[in-house]
Amino acid sequence: MNRKILVLSASAGAGHLRAAEAVAAALQEIAPGDEIKNVDVLQLATPAFRKLYGEAYLDLVNKAPHLLGYMYDLFDRPTSPAHKSDRLRLAVEKLNLGAFLELLESEPWDLVINTHFLPAEIIASLRKKGKLSVPQVTATTDFETHRLWVNQPCEHYFTATDEGAQNLAAWGIPLKDVSVTGIPIHPVFSRPKSKALCLKNQGLKGDRPVVLQLSGGFGVGPIEKIYRAVLAIPVPIEVAVVSGRNEAVKTALERVPVPARHRAKILGFTKEIDELMGAADLVLTKPGGLTTSETLARGAAMAVINPIPGQESRNSDFLLENGAAVKISSIATLPCKLADLLGAPRRLARLKARAKSLGRPRAAFDVARQALAFVKK
Repeated sequence: MNRKILVLSASAGAGHLRAAEAVAAALQEIAPGDEIKNVDVLQLATPAFRKLYGEAYLDLVNKAPHLLGYMYDLFDRPTSPAHKSDRLRLAVEKLNLGAFLELLESEPWDLVINTHFLPAEIIASLRKKGKLSVPQVTATTDFETHRLWVNQPCEHYFTATDEGAQNLAAWGIPLKDVSVTGIPIHPVFSRPKSKALCLKNQGLKGDRPVVLQLSGGFGVGPIEKIYRAVLAIPVPIEVAVVSGRNEAVKTALERVPVPARHRAKILGFTKEIDELMGAADLVLTKPGGLTTSETLARGAAMAVINPIPGQESRNSDFLLENGAAVKISSIATLPCKLADLLGAPRRLARLKARAKSLGRPRAAFDVARQALAFVKK
């Protein structure tokens, strides 16, 4: 009998969705006979809740990142089991996610794999009340593990790093219930590709340093300002910019004049990010968990810029502490800092070597294989 497996995420940022897509793709490879359903739970929410939970997050990223960081730290504190704010949040979630509750009851699911804490919290609550019995596991999507990821009962947790595992232990999760797998990224990153092939497939010449500028799946942040700063680099470069799903930003970037010494390619949303990373000498990006994990898997040098206070600033700390990235603290200093880095081949090579050593290109397979062990016999 085929197993029925739910992979659940929430579109509060693109990373959770990409992690879910990665796990689902890995499951389809290693267990092709199983029924895999990949669901963004916010698509099953009321319109008002979806707007508040998803779009409000992106608004905070763009307009009030420090408020987002404050909220991140505020919720990363110990609470009692009967904490009123947690009970209220859960009640509001259930009230607005009726279609998701119906999905959970619609099939005899054998396993749930979460790449966001929202569905994990609801499932844990239903199990505590005896209304649901499906086993669940959770794969985290940043290098540290925030308290909101802890939702018991949960059979197992998959974390990015040893540090993330220790975070869980501090919240009372036994280390035997935690595996350090890395953040699940798409199986395509587990397949080696030569730089020459990546350059050819992406229409890049590679006769000068290739800089890849990323802006997240939804294209947030001061993307045009960063692009203009990249174009101010004095040494000739070939720059590729991925603006995500933000068509307005893509249009604005296409209007920016490119100095004669450079070449530029502007892209919208793409599913070929692995090849762009494979072609790049340097990836310039916000330090989201998925993007940085993909970059590490491709062994590319990384420069992080504008980390969102909270999870991204902690991701940035991890990368800097491990010698896998440099940090651009100000757009004003970007041209000289990147020019210095691109002009230092040994330093660039060290960053690439450290990235490669930290990369977990098969993380999605590791999560999928270990998760299947928790299917009820």
